[in-house]
Amino acid sequence: MSQFRTTTPHMLRANKEYQRQTLMGGLSGFESPVGLDRRDRIEALRTGDLGFVHSWDLNTSVDGPGTRMTVFMSGCPLRCQYCQNPDTWKMRDGKPVYFDAMMKKIERYSDVFQYTGGGITFSGGESMMQPAFVSRVFHESKKMGVHTCLDTSGFLGATWSDEQIRDIDLCLLDVKSGDEATYHTVTGGALQPTIDFGHRLARLGVRIWVRFVLVPGLTDSEQNVENVATICDGFHDAIDHIDVLPFHQLGRPKWHALRYDYPLEDAKGPGAALLERVRGQFRDHGFEVF
Repeated sequence: MSQFRTTTPHMLRANKEYQRQTLMGGLSGFESPVGLDRRDRIEALRTGDLGFVHSWDLNTSVDGPGTRMTVFMSGCPLRCQYCQNPDTWKMRDGKPVYFDAMMKKIERYSDVFQYTGGGITFSGGESMMQPAFVSRVFHESKKMGVHTCLDTSGFLGATWSDEQIRDIDLCLLDVKSGDEATYHTVTGGALQPTIDFGHRLARLGVRIWVRFVLVPGLTDSEQNVENVATICDGFHDAIDHIDVLPFHQLGRPKWHALRYDYPLEDAKGPGAALLERVRGQFRDHGFEVF
């Protein structure tokens, strides 16, 4: 493990913050440095020796095939109105985790991954904000024969090299809208980087599961959905399927707890008819849809 300078007054192994990070919290089992010198933190982020992590989970849900170790990284450049995890927006709110500690955790579950066809998934937040750490973990995981999956908006795709992208087996690509105006309303960002990243994934042979969150009154117009489908046409051969995800209010308590103004306070999830109409639009383009 790399050695860094530390601010020794904060390195008391018995202090409550250290115990929360390593024993009781969402990062149980990771070695997490406390009080690391700021200059060394910046350098360790640059080299991938350190990543800022919100939490992790072991699941068999929708974060890729098989049993997945899903790691939620801290930091995100977008501010999606329907975000489930606003507590991951700021990188500084995450806990620093050593690269070596992450790899030991992956190695611990490698037999489970092999047996179930699972692997490691990086989510967020936006894990592409920490390219050195995430891509380094992916590269070493591939050496171990572990399947790699990136859950992303693709908004920061231009910051990743082709070499880094080639270590991604599967991308869960969030295409949040089909036109720039709606995309900006939903996220505060721009749509084109997602399109560009999708084309790069397809060109480099990375499989894609497209995700589209259906919010009545926000992303549900027929034209917007048709635009999303047309975007997907552009990397059609790389897409395994499209997930139409119904909006829900599970993230609302976090917005309230953080005292953020929640823009979808009174929004409802889509009904069965709307869901079927939208899924039908994607099927009409030849996609398998869930």
